[in-house]
Amino acid sequence: MSEVDQSELKKAVELQHGGTATFLQSVPVKEMQDGQTVWDGAVAVFELAGHPLATRAYAWSYELENGKRRFIAVLHFGPVASPADAVRAAIVAEHRSKL
Repeated sequence: MSEVDQSELKKAVELQHGGTATFLQSVPVKEMQDGQTVWDGAVAVFELAGHPLATRAYAWSYELENGKRRFIAVLHFGPVASPADAVRAAIVAEHRSKL
């Protein structure tokens, strides 16, 4: 899996949620389900200024089968209180969208 520059993730946060994102750190996250790895990668953590609900956001990307890249940006809000929570929330949302 090829990594993307944090500036691309910053742009994804700002486009998807508004506000101004400032990179804080990158955190490794490995999410397992039924003994299978469903996500293993780095999640960028951003401070988020100017957003009405959240002061932090999490972002990452992955390559699709067609070679294009999908960017995910999740707000630190409600049940999402960590990079791992953000990954789990995104997995659940993607699964529900396929039902």
